[in-house]
Amino acid sequence: MLDGRYRVEARIAVGGMATVYRAVDTRLDRVLALKVMHPSLAADTAFVDRFIREAKSVARLAHPNVVGVFDQGADGTAVYLAMEYVAGCTLRDVLRERGALQPRAALDILEPVLAALGAAHRAGFVHRDMKPENVLIGDDGRVKVADFGLARAVDAATSTNTESIMGTVSYLAPEQIEHGTVDTRADIYACGVLTYEMLTGTKPHTGGTPAQILYQHLHEDIAPPSTVAPGLAPQLDELVAAATARDPEQRPADAVELLALARSARAELDEEQLDLLPPRARSGEHDGSEDRTSVIARPRPAAGAESDGVGETVPTSRLQLPPEPPAPGRRSRRDRMPRRRVLTLIGAVLLLLGVGTGVWYIGFGQFTQVPGVIGLPQAKAEEKLRDKGLGVKVVHEFSDVVAKGRVIGAKPGVGERIRNDGTVTIRVSQGPPRTTMPNVVGMPLAEAKAEIRDAGLAVGAVRRQYSSETPQGRVLATDPRSGTERRPDSAVTLTVSKGEPIDVPDVLGESAEDATSALEEAGFKVTVARDRVFSQEDAGSVARQRPSEGATAAKGDTVTLTLSKGPRMVQVPDVVGENVDDAKQTLEDAGFEVDVDRPLLFGGDTVGEQSVDAGEKAPEGSKITIRVKGGVF
Repeated sequence: MLDGRYRVEARIAVGGMATVYRAVDTRLDRVLALKVMHPSLAADTAFVDRFIREAKSVARLAHPNVVGVFDQGADGTAVYLAMEYVAGCTLRDVLRERGALQPRAALDILEPVLAALGAAHRAGFVHRDMKPENVLIGDDGRVKVADFGLARAVDAATSTNTESIMGTVSYLAPEQIEHGTVDTRADIYACGVLTYEMLTGTKPHTGGTPAQILYQHLHEDIAPPSTVAPGLAPQLDELVAAATARDPEQRPADAVELLALARSARAELDEEQLDLLPPRARSGEHDGSEDRTSVIARPRPAAGAESDGVGETVPTSRLQLPPEPPAPGRRSRRDRMPRRRVLTLIGAVLLLLGVGTGVWYIGFGQFTQVPGVIGLPQAKAEEKLRDKGLGVKVVHEFSDVVAKGRVIGAKPGVGERIRNDGTVTIRVSQGPPRTTMPNVVGMPLAEAKAEIRDAGLAVGAVRRQYSSETPQGRVLATDPRSGTERRPDSAVTLTVSKGEPIDVPDVLGESAEDATSALEEAGFKVTVARDRVFSQEDAGSVARQRPSEGATAAKGDTVTLTLSKGPRMVQVPDVVGENVDDAKQTLEDAGFEVDVDRPLLFGGDTVGEQSVDAGEKAPEGSKITIRVKGGVF
């Protein structure tokens, strides 16, 4: 039993920070998961305080695709979280068993993951540790994201070592590696890698050492998934490319934007493309490694350091008792002792008593124990210490867990020995810490982020908005506003200018060179997609553009062009002799436009001729004329 309430039934998993158990809440009679911190971390007060603060924040993030947090507490040295229990498996288990997934299945998993992250990003949270191990798939098919907030809570106490880094580095964004900066776009990058892995059955960057993988993240773009799984739709390549751009400014701002791109890509895919079976499907080619984050425990003092003498042995003298007096009428030898020897014996006894008393005083008599003052109001704690004859020194510090005006701790600690006239330093709570939001409006984004961090706050979601007055890349507004007091590490949402909006020119049908020139003159960057598509446009001319013509974008944004392969040639079906309506439907289903030529008088309902003979090929989307029998032409 933990905390007199939770009955532990089985161990589920062990990680670098905690052990997870399946347990039963005996009050509410429900099954849940208990995450119990390792004792080495639970001994770190700062770590526990931040862990509790993050757990409370995540508990307020109610979303059907986020693993819920029910309770938090401590039982002795066991600090725990009580969380929703999801019966099922992780995405890592699915990939290990099935290899690559069909695009439909991959999108069915990706979309609820992005929905969960989107809710967190808009609330100012960054997950920081997105990977298949943290995506849970229930037996009922529900997809949930686990370990929200914990990654932020362990930043100050964890590191990734070479034994556990192989899995973790596969999902790190380049800016995490190079600068250590993490915002919502780091989660976007990890989701792009996760999507690539679901579609191909393999990770995009591989190597024998973590350093090789880190180098590839920093210097090599992630290849399109279709290079590993031929036949994947170009829309899926574009989705992965957008999420895994090495420049974070080129990625979607948060998971909500990436979710919109994922749904748009799905809408453009037909049933055959959604149900494509990748080559590595059901291959099971995985190494079975698990991704864990290791924790470096704080070093303990060396044995014997700062010894206070407790437990040391102090020799004591054994005093010889005088013999019983002799029977009346008899004289003992002592009675016959010379007076000088009696005085010598008395002096020796007194000397031994003095030495014993001195040894006791040196070892114990001049010391007292520090009384218990933790949790007492400051005045009562000072009174209790002075009653023991001790001096008191008071220092104040902030605390999230101890009420204002009460004692957080003492030095020497409670129960330790101190000289009778020594001084005890007590730490008194000032209540929760507060910091003031600085004014960063008008600053470039990088400077604003640095200013916010220097003030003790955290950078949350970064939203972008067009503005004709504020230059591109500078801060338009903040939430909270400048001058507002907040707790340290509170998330600040920034709204950044995208600059003056510009209409994207229409370049459909133009050559790649002419379209690129027109877009660059308008202030845009241009990329040309590797794959081409069939269209009514001439081969080599622009068939698609994203953003589309007439859309609004900012100067410096990238427009992606997709070139045409030319029209697809389709075999013309035979409709002569068919009913006009049926013939028209048959030709339209084959991809043609239909023009019906009816006689002026006495027309019938049967097709007599078709402008392109049956069996011949014609461009998809071209017009075919059918002529109706009968009448006078």
